[in-house]
Amino acid sequence: MPTNFVAAASAHIRTGALFGIPVTVRFTPVGYDFRYGDGDTASTTTGGQTWSALGQASFTPTATSHIYRERGTYDASVTVRYTAEVDLGTGWFPVEGQLSIDGPPQQIRIFEAHTALVARTCVEQPTAPGC
Repeated sequence: MPTNFVAAASAHIRTGALFGIPVTVRFTPVGYDFRYGDGDTASTTTGGQTWSALGQASFTPTATSHIYRERGTYDASVTVRYTAEVDLGTGWFPVEGQLSIDGPPQQIRIFEAHTALVARTCVEQPTAPGC
């Protein structure tokens, strides 16, 4: 069954001085590189959402979900890619390239499932887990 991954990142603004001139830099997340710990990866432009937020039943595939083929413990992680814009007091202008920030690995333990408890049969609700 799919394991759904969700990463949260937001825009950050930092201020300082460069050669005595006030400067403001805005970092905006533009990409997420998921590493599932079993050799598979996925790159997306969003950090994903919960099944509930997507209006989907649990264990349905999402853009950031992954199906593990073997039981075990895996170190999953995500790298968030940011673009930058600089304002020297005259408005924002883009900075070339991207800044990648690695998130800490999270241990995922995968068990083998043979059944799933559902409220209805697959005939009554064909999109239920296991149908």
